[in-house]
Amino acid sequence: MRIAVVGTGYVGLVVGACFAETGNQVMCVDKDAAKVRGLRRGKIPIFEPGLGELVKRNHAEKRLGFSLDLKAAVRKSDVIFIAVGTPMSEDGSADLQHVLGAAREIAQAMNGYKVIVDKSTVPVGTSERVREVIRRETTHPFSVVSNPEFLKQGAAVDDFLKPDRVVIGASDERAADLMVELYRPFTRTGAPIMVMDCPSAELCKYAANAMLATRISFMNEIANVCELYGADVDMVRQAVASDSRIGSAFLFPGVGYGGSCFPKDVQAIVKFSADKKYRFRVLEAVEAVNKTQKQRLLTKLDSVFGKGPKALTGKTIAVWGLAFKPRTDDMREAPAIPIIEGLLARGATVAAYDPEAVAVARQIFGTSITYAKTAYKAVTGADALLIVTEWNEFRESDFPRIKKLMRQPVILDGRNLYQPAHVRALGFTYQSIGRP
Repeated sequence: MRIAVVGTGYVGLVVGACFAETGNQVMCVDKDAAKVRGLRRGKIPIFEPGLGELVKRNHAEKRLGFSLDLKAAVRKSDVIFIAVGTPMSEDGSADLQHVLGAAREIAQAMNGYKVIVDKSTVPVGTSERVREVIRRETTHPFSVVSNPEFLKQGAAVDDFLKPDRVVIGASDERAADLMVELYRPFTRTGAPIMVMDCPSAELCKYAANAMLATRISFMNEIANVCELYGADVDMVRQAVASDSRIGSAFLFPGVGYGGSCFPKDVQAIVKFSADKKYRFRVLEAVEAVNKTQKQRLLTKLDSVFGKGPKALTGKTIAVWGLAFKPRTDDMREAPAIPIIEGLLARGATVAAYDPEAVAVARQIFGTSITYAKTAYKAVTGADALLIVTEWNEFRESDFPRIKKLMRQPVILDGRNLYQPAHVRALGFTYQSIGRP
Protein backbone atom coordinates (compact mmCIF):
# COMPACT_ATOMS: atom_id res chain seq x y z
CA MET A 1 0.00 0.00 0.00
CA ARG A 2 1.19 3.57 -0.64
CA ILE A 3 1.30 5.65 2.52
CA ALA A 4 2.20 9.23 3.41
CA VAL A 5 2.95 10.30 6.97
CA VAL A 6 2.78 14.02 7.73
CA GLY A 7 5.19 14.76 10.57
CA THR A 8 8.47 13.05 11.46
CA GLY A 9 8.30 13.45 15.20
CA TYR A 10 8.15 10.64 17.71
CA VAL A 11 4.88 9.14 16.45
CA GLY A 12 5.28 9.85 12.75
CA LEU A 13 8.73 8.33 12.48
CA VAL A 14 7.72 5.14 14.30
CA VAL A 15 4.55 4.83 12.19
CA GLY A 16 6.40 5.34 8.92
CA ALA A 17 9.24 2.96 9.71
CA CYS A 18 6.96 0.19 10.97
CA PHE A 19 4.59 0.35 8.00
CA ALA A 20 7.60 0.25 5.67
CA GLU A 21 8.87 -2.81 7.54
CA THR A 22 5.81 -4.78 6.37
CA GLY A 23 6.44 -3.93 2.71
CA ASN A 24 4.44 -0.75 2.22
CA GLN A 25 5.78 2.23 0.28
CA VAL A 26 5.98 5.06 2.81
CA MET A 27 6.88 8.72 2.38
CA CYS A 28 7.37 10.75 5.56
CA VAL A 29 6.89 14.49 5.08
CA ASP A 30 8.15 17.31 7.26
CA LYS A 31 8.58 21.09 6.90
CA ASP A 32 11.96 21.04 8.68
CA ALA A 33 14.53 20.81 5.89
CA ALA A 34 17.40 20.07 8.28
CA LYS A 35 15.50 17.17 9.82
CA VAL A 36 14.63 15.73 6.41
CA ARG A 37 18.26 15.96 5.29
CA GLY A 38 19.38 14.27 8.49
CA LEU A 39 16.88 11.44 8.14
CA ARG A 40 18.02 10.79 4.58
CA ARG A 41 21.54 10.41 5.97
CA GLY A 42 20.33 8.06 8.70
CA LYS A 43 20.41 10.61 11.52
CA ILE A 44 17.56 9.87 13.94
CA PRO A 45 16.42 13.00 15.85
CA ILE A 46 15.10 11.06 18.88
CA PHE A 47 16.41 8.22 21.02
CA GLU A 48 14.13 5.20 20.76
CA PRO A 49 15.52 1.64 20.97
CA GLY A 50 15.38 -0.18 17.63
CA LEU A 51 14.07 2.77 15.62
CA GLY A 52 17.38 3.77 14.05
CA GLU A 53 17.99 0.32 12.61
CA LEU A 54 14.43 0.15 11.28
CA VAL A 55 14.67 3.54 9.57
CA LYS A 56 18.07 2.90 8.03
CA ARG A 57 17.15 -0.56 6.70
CA ASN A 58 13.88 0.47 5.10
CA HIS A 59 15.36 3.67 3.69
CA ALA A 60 18.21 1.67 2.15
CA GLU A 61 15.70 -0.75 0.62
CA LYS A 62 13.74 2.24 -0.78
CA ARG A 63 10.50 1.46 1.05
CA LEU A 64 10.85 4.51 3.30
CA GLY A 65 11.52 8.02 2.04
CA PHE A 66 11.67 11.53 3.49
CA SER A 67 10.45 14.63 1.72
CA LEU A 68 9.52 18.29 2.06
CA ASP A 69 6.97 17.97 -0.75
CA LEU A 70 3.58 17.27 0.84
CA LYS A 71 1.68 17.67 -2.43
CA ALA A 72 3.67 14.99 -4.24
CA ALA A 73 3.43 12.60 -1.28
CA VAL A 74 -0.35 13.00 -1.06
CA ARG A 75 -0.86 12.46 -4.79
CA LYS A 76 1.13 9.22 -4.74
CA SER A 77 -0.56 7.81 -1.61
CA ASP A 78 -3.72 5.87 -0.78
CA VAL A 79 -3.60 6.61 2.95
CA ILE A 80 -2.27 9.77 4.60
CA PHE A 81 -1.50 9.76 8.33
CA ILE A 82 -1.50 13.06 10.19
CA ALA A 83 1.11 12.73 12.95
CA VAL A 84 1.89 16.33 13.85
CA GLY A 85 2.17 17.83 17.31
CA THR A 86 -0.83 18.74 19.44
CA PRO A 87 0.81 20.82 22.16
CA MET A 88 -1.10 21.85 25.24
CA SER A 89 -2.60 25.34 25.21
CA GLU A 90 -2.54 27.58 28.28
CA ASP A 91 -6.06 26.46 29.22
CA GLY A 92 -5.11 22.77 29.05
CA SER A 93 -6.78 22.07 25.71
CA ALA A 94 -4.98 20.44 22.79
CA ASP A 95 -3.76 22.93 20.18
CA LEU A 96 -5.07 21.63 16.84
CA GLN A 97 -3.63 24.27 14.54
CA HIS A 98 -1.03 21.87 13.10
CA VAL A 99 -3.56 19.06 12.62
CA LEU A 100 -6.08 21.28 10.86
CA GLY A 101 -3.33 22.96 8.84
CA ALA A 102 -2.09 19.58 7.64
CA ALA A 103 -5.64 18.55 6.74
CA ARG A 104 -6.06 21.72 4.67
CA GLU A 105 -2.82 21.14 2.75
CA ILE A 106 -3.72 17.48 2.15
CA ALA A 107 -7.10 18.47 0.75
CA GLN A 108 -5.55 21.00 -1.61
CA ALA A 109 -3.21 18.32 -2.98
CA MET A 110 -5.73 15.51 -3.44
CA ASN A 111 -6.15 13.95 -6.88
CA GLY A 112 -8.64 11.18 -6.07
CA TYR A 113 -10.06 9.13 -3.21
CA LYS A 114 -7.88 9.27 -0.08
CA VAL A 115 -8.13 8.01 3.47
CA ILE A 116 -6.93 10.68 5.90
CA VAL A 117 -6.02 9.27 9.30
CA ASP A 118 -5.76 11.22 12.55
CA LYS A 119 -2.79 9.55 14.26
CA SER A 120 -2.01 12.47 16.57
CA THR A 121 -3.67 12.40 19.98
CA VAL A 122 -6.65 14.68 19.45
CA PRO A 123 -9.75 15.52 21.51
CA VAL A 124 -13.17 14.09 20.78
CA GLY A 125 -14.74 15.76 17.78
CA THR A 126 -11.48 16.38 15.89
CA SER A 127 -12.31 13.93 13.09
CA GLU A 128 -15.42 15.96 12.27
CA ARG A 129 -13.41 19.20 12.27
CA VAL A 130 -10.83 17.61 9.94
CA ARG A 131 -13.65 16.40 7.70
CA GLU A 132 -15.11 19.91 7.50
CA VAL A 133 -11.73 21.44 6.63
CA ILE A 134 -11.13 18.94 3.83
CA ARG A 135 -14.67 19.24 2.48
CA ARG A 136 -14.19 23.00 2.05
CA GLU A 137 -11.00 22.53 0.05
CA THR A 138 -11.74 19.67 -2.38
CA THR A 139 -14.44 17.94 -4.39
CA HIS A 140 -12.57 14.62 -4.42
CA PRO A 141 -14.03 11.75 -2.37
CA PHE A 142 -12.32 10.98 0.93
CA SER A 143 -12.71 9.32 4.31
CA VAL A 144 -11.47 10.51 7.69
CA VAL A 145 -10.36 7.88 10.18
CA SER A 146 -9.35 8.14 13.82
CA ASN A 147 -6.51 5.73 14.65
CA PRO A 148 -4.99 6.58 18.06
CA GLU A 149 -1.49 5.42 18.88
CA PHE A 150 -0.65 3.44 22.02
CA LEU A 151 3.13 3.70 21.99
CA LYS A 152 5.25 3.63 25.16
CA GLN A 153 8.45 5.60 24.84
CA GLY A 154 11.33 3.20 25.20
CA ALA A 155 9.27 0.37 23.66
CA ALA A 156 7.48 2.13 20.79
CA VAL A 157 8.75 -0.09 17.97
CA ASP A 158 7.68 -3.28 19.74
CA ASP A 159 4.35 -1.70 20.68
CA PHE A 160 3.64 -0.93 17.03
CA LEU A 161 4.86 -4.21 15.58
CA LYS A 162 3.16 -6.29 18.30
CA PRO A 163 0.19 -4.23 19.52
CA ASP A 164 -2.18 -5.15 22.34
CA ARG A 165 -4.98 -3.85 20.13
CA VAL A 166 -5.58 -1.61 17.14
CA VAL A 167 -8.37 0.96 17.37
CA ILE A 168 -9.96 2.26 14.17
CA GLY A 169 -12.65 4.92 14.17
CA ALA A 170 -14.39 5.05 10.80
CA SER A 171 -17.75 6.20 9.50
CA ASP A 172 -17.74 4.18 6.28
CA GLU A 173 -17.03 0.56 5.41
CA ARG A 174 -14.58 1.30 2.60
CA ALA A 175 -12.15 3.12 4.87
CA ALA A 176 -12.59 0.60 7.70
CA ASP A 177 -11.80 -2.34 5.40
CA LEU A 178 -8.71 -0.61 4.04
CA MET A 179 -7.41 0.14 7.55
CA VAL A 180 -8.05 -3.43 8.72
CA GLU A 181 -6.07 -4.71 5.75
CA LEU A 182 -3.22 -2.30 6.52
CA TYR A 183 -2.95 -3.46 10.13
CA ARG A 184 -3.52 -7.18 9.52
CA PRO A 185 0.22 -8.07 9.40
CA PHE A 186 0.65 -6.75 12.95
CA THR A 187 -2.19 -8.76 14.48
CA ARG A 188 -1.50 -12.31 13.32
CA THR A 189 -1.04 -13.47 16.92
CA GLY A 190 -4.63 -12.54 17.74
CA ALA A 191 -4.52 -8.93 18.89
CA PRO A 192 -7.94 -7.45 18.16
CA ILE A 193 -8.60 -4.81 15.53
CA MET A 194 -11.45 -2.80 17.00
CA VAL A 195 -13.57 -0.85 14.52
CA MET A 196 -15.84 1.77 16.05
CA ASP A 197 -17.19 5.28 15.55
CA CYS A 198 -14.72 8.17 15.48
CA PRO A 199 -15.70 9.85 18.79
CA SER A 200 -15.23 6.55 20.66
CA ALA A 201 -11.86 5.97 19.01
CA GLU A 202 -10.73 9.48 19.87
CA LEU A 203 -11.63 9.00 23.51
CA CYS A 204 -9.84 5.61 23.80
CA LYS A 205 -6.33 7.07 24.02
CA TYR A 206 -7.34 9.69 26.58
CA ALA A 207 -9.19 7.14 28.69
CA ALA A 208 -6.23 4.75 28.70
CA ASN A 209 -3.67 7.40 29.62
CA ALA A 210 -5.94 8.95 32.23
CA MET A 211 -6.43 5.54 33.87
CA LEU A 212 -2.67 4.90 33.99
CA ALA A 213 -1.96 8.38 35.35
CA THR A 214 -4.63 7.79 38.01
CA ARG A 215 -2.93 4.56 39.10
CA ILE A 216 0.39 6.36 39.46
CA SER A 217 -1.01 9.26 41.48
CA PHE A 218 -3.08 6.91 43.62
CA MET A 219 -0.01 4.80 44.47
CA ASN A 220 2.00 7.93 45.25
CA GLU A 221 -0.72 8.97 47.70
CA ILE A 222 -0.60 5.50 49.29
CA ALA A 223 3.19 5.82 49.58
CA ASN A 224 2.85 9.16 51.35
CA VAL A 225 0.37 7.64 53.82
CA CYS A 226 2.77 4.73 54.37
CA GLU A 227 5.44 7.19 55.47
CA LEU A 228 3.09 8.72 58.02
CA TYR A 229 2.35 5.36 59.64
CA GLY A 230 5.69 3.58 59.19
CA ALA A 231 4.22 1.13 56.68
CA ASP A 232 6.16 -0.24 53.69
CA VAL A 233 4.67 0.67 50.33
CA ASP A 234 6.47 -2.25 48.66
CA MET A 235 4.52 -4.69 50.81
CA VAL A 236 1.28 -2.83 50.18
CA ARG A 237 1.93 -2.68 46.45
CA GLN A 238 2.63 -6.39 46.18
CA ALA A 239 -0.54 -7.26 48.05
CA VAL A 240 -2.65 -4.94 45.90
CA ALA A 241 -1.03 -6.15 42.68
CA SER A 242 -1.84 -9.77 43.57
CA ASP A 243 -5.53 -8.98 43.17
CA SER A 244 -6.45 -10.25 39.69
CA ARG A 245 -8.86 -7.34 39.29
CA ILE A 246 -6.01 -4.84 39.65
CA GLY A 247 -2.69 -6.30 38.47
CA SER A 248 0.82 -4.94 38.90
CA ALA A 249 1.29 -2.42 36.08
CA PHE A 250 1.79 1.27 36.93
CA LEU A 251 1.69 0.71 40.69
CA PHE A 252 5.24 1.78 41.50
CA PRO A 253 5.47 4.95 43.61
CA GLY A 254 7.98 7.61 42.75
CA VAL A 255 8.43 11.29 42.04
CA GLY A 256 5.49 11.66 39.67
CA TYR A 257 4.79 11.03 36.00
CA GLY A 258 5.99 13.14 33.09
CA GLY A 259 6.45 12.86 29.35
CA SER A 260 4.54 14.04 26.33
CA CYS A 261 1.33 12.08 27.00
CA PHE A 262 0.11 11.71 30.57
CA PRO A 263 0.31 15.37 31.69
CA LYS A 264 -1.07 16.70 28.41
CA ASP A 265 -3.81 14.09 28.04
CA VAL A 266 -5.03 14.37 31.63
CA GLN A 267 -5.39 18.13 31.29
CA ALA A 268 -6.98 17.82 27.86
CA ILE A 269 -9.72 15.46 29.03
CA VAL A 270 -10.45 17.79 31.96
CA LYS A 271 -10.72 20.68 29.50
CA PHE A 272 -12.92 19.06 26.84
CA SER A 273 -15.13 17.64 29.58
CA ALA A 274 -15.49 21.17 30.98
CA ASP A 275 -16.42 22.36 27.49
CA LYS A 276 -19.55 20.21 27.87
CA LYS A 277 -20.16 21.58 31.40
CA TYR A 278 -18.82 18.44 33.09
CA ARG A 279 -16.21 18.67 35.84
CA PHE A 280 -13.85 15.67 35.83
CA ARG A 281 -12.96 15.88 39.52
CA VAL A 282 -10.99 12.63 39.71
CA LEU A 283 -8.52 13.79 37.06
CA GLU A 284 -8.25 17.24 38.60
CA ALA A 285 -7.03 15.47 41.74
CA VAL A 286 -4.70 13.19 39.75
CA GLU A 287 -2.98 16.21 38.23
CA ALA A 288 -2.75 18.05 41.56
CA VAL A 289 -1.22 15.01 43.28
CA ASN A 290 1.33 14.62 40.50
CA LYS A 291 2.40 18.24 40.72
CA THR A 292 2.95 17.90 44.48
CA GLN A 293 4.76 14.57 44.13
CA LYS A 294 7.41 16.14 41.92
CA GLN A 295 8.44 18.20 44.98
CA ARG A 296 8.71 15.15 47.25
CA LEU A 297 12.49 14.73 47.03
CA LEU A 298 13.00 18.43 47.71
CA THR A 299 10.90 18.12 50.87
CA LYS A 300 13.04 15.17 51.98
CA LEU A 301 16.19 17.13 51.23
CA ASP A 302 14.89 20.00 53.37
CA SER A 303 14.50 17.54 56.26
CA VAL A 304 18.21 16.66 55.96
CA PHE A 305 19.81 20.06 55.36
CA GLY A 306 17.20 22.50 56.62
CA LYS A 307 14.60 24.58 54.85
CA GLY A 308 15.17 28.00 53.39
CA PRO A 309 15.85 29.89 50.16
CA LYS A 310 19.62 29.41 50.49
CA ALA A 311 19.73 26.27 52.64
CA LEU A 312 21.93 24.46 50.12
CA THR A 313 24.43 27.23 49.47
CA GLY A 314 27.90 25.73 49.24
CA LYS A 315 26.53 22.22 48.78
CA THR A 316 26.71 20.04 45.69
CA ILE A 317 23.75 17.81 44.88
CA ALA A 318 24.12 14.97 42.39
CA VAL A 319 21.11 14.05 40.27
CA TRP A 320 20.92 10.65 38.58
CA GLY A 321 18.38 10.69 35.79
CA LEU A 322 17.01 13.56 33.71
CA ALA A 323 14.64 11.91 31.21
CA PHE A 324 11.08 11.41 32.41
CA LYS A 325 11.57 7.63 32.15
CA PRO A 326 14.34 5.19 31.15
CA ARG A 327 15.12 4.30 27.52
CA THR A 328 14.32 7.77 26.18
CA ASP A 329 15.92 11.20 26.00
CA ASP A 330 12.55 12.95 26.41
CA MET A 331 12.42 15.54 29.18
CA ARG A 332 8.96 16.94 28.50
CA GLU A 333 7.28 17.43 31.91
CA ALA A 334 10.09 15.38 33.49
CA PRO A 335 10.19 15.42 37.32
CA ALA A 336 13.89 16.28 37.05
CA ILE A 337 13.01 19.77 35.84
CA PRO A 338 11.16 21.10 38.93
CA ILE A 339 13.57 19.18 41.16
CA ILE A 340 16.63 20.85 39.64
CA GLU A 341 14.88 24.22 39.62
CA GLY A 342 14.19 23.74 43.33
CA LEU A 343 17.82 22.82 44.00
CA LEU A 344 19.10 25.91 42.20
CA ALA A 345 16.60 28.12 44.06
CA ARG A 346 18.01 26.76 47.34
CA GLY A 347 21.54 27.76 46.29
CA ALA A 348 22.86 24.31 45.41
CA THR A 349 25.43 23.39 42.81
CA VAL A 350 23.92 20.61 40.69
CA ALA A 351 25.88 17.82 39.00
CA ALA A 352 23.60 15.76 36.77
CA TYR A 353 24.00 12.51 34.87
CA ASP A 354 21.73 10.73 32.39
CA PRO A 355 22.75 8.14 29.77
CA GLU A 356 20.76 9.80 26.97
CA ALA A 357 19.15 13.11 27.95
CA VAL A 358 22.13 15.40 28.55
CA ALA A 359 21.83 17.17 25.18
CA VAL A 360 18.15 17.87 25.87
CA ALA A 361 18.95 19.05 29.41
CA ARG A 362 21.50 21.53 28.06
CA GLN A 363 18.68 23.17 26.07
CA ILE A 364 16.71 23.60 29.31
CA PHE A 365 19.35 24.45 31.91
CA GLY A 366 22.30 25.66 29.84
CA THR A 367 25.33 26.24 32.04
CA SER A 368 23.39 26.60 35.29
CA ILE A 369 24.21 22.96 36.14
CA THR A 370 27.13 20.68 35.33
CA TYR A 371 26.80 17.51 33.26
CA ALA A 372 28.81 14.50 34.36
CA LYS A 373 30.02 11.91 31.87
CA THR A 374 29.38 9.04 34.28
CA ALA A 375 27.18 8.38 37.29
CA TYR A 376 30.22 8.16 39.56
CA LYS A 377 31.67 11.46 38.36
CA ALA A 378 28.35 13.09 39.23
CA VAL A 379 28.61 12.03 42.89
CA THR A 380 32.24 13.09 43.29
CA GLY A 381 32.29 15.70 46.07
CA ALA A 382 28.49 15.66 46.38
CA ASP A 383 26.65 16.27 49.65
CA ALA A 384 23.65 14.25 48.52
CA LEU A 385 22.54 12.03 45.64
CA LEU A 386 19.00 12.28 44.27
CA ILE A 387 17.80 9.38 42.10
CA VAL A 388 15.14 10.67 39.74
CA THR A 389 15.00 8.22 36.80
CA GLU A 390 15.28 4.44 37.18
CA TRP A 391 17.86 3.64 34.49
CA ASN A 392 19.02 0.02 34.70
CA GLU A 393 22.64 1.01 35.22
CA PHE A 394 21.71 2.57 38.57
CA ARG A 395 20.21 -0.62 40.00
CA GLU A 396 23.46 -2.35 41.00
CA SER A 397 25.61 0.53 42.21
CA ASP A 398 29.02 0.31 43.90
CA PHE A 399 28.05 1.80 47.28
CA PRO A 400 31.53 1.70 48.89
CA ARG A 401 32.84 3.61 45.88
CA ILE A 402 29.96 6.09 46.05
CA LYS A 403 30.53 6.68 49.76
CA LYS A 404 34.22 7.28 49.18
CA LEU A 405 33.51 9.77 46.40
CA MET A 406 30.81 11.76 48.19
CA ARG A 407 31.44 14.54 50.68
CA GLN A 408 28.41 13.39 52.70
CA PRO A 409 26.83 9.93 52.31
CA VAL A 410 23.22 10.97 51.70
CA ILE A 411 20.99 9.22 49.16
CA LEU A 412 17.39 10.23 48.44
CA ASP A 413 15.94 7.53 46.23
CA GLY A 414 12.94 8.76 44.25
CA ARG A 415 12.47 5.41 42.51
CA ASN A 416 12.95 2.92 45.37
CA LEU A 417 15.82 1.16 43.62
CA TYR A 418 17.59 -0.04 46.76
CA GLN A 419 16.84 -1.91 49.97
CA PRO A 420 16.84 0.64 52.81
CA ALA A 421 18.39 -1.61 55.45
CA HIS A 422 21.25 -2.61 53.14
CA VAL A 423 22.14 0.96 52.16
CA ARG A 424 21.89 2.28 55.71
CA ALA A 425 24.09 -0.56 56.97
CA LEU A 426 26.80 0.74 54.65
CA GLY A 427 26.73 4.08 56.47
CA PHE A 428 24.40 6.14 54.26
CA THR A 429 21.59 8.43 55.27
CA TYR A 430 18.94 6.97 53.00
CA GLN A 431 15.33 7.94 52.30
CA SER A 432 12.98 6.59 49.65
CA ILE A 433 9.31 6.88 48.73
CA GLY A 434 6.79 5.27 51.10
CA ARG A 435 9.20 3.00 52.97
CA PRO A 436 10.21 3.25 56.63
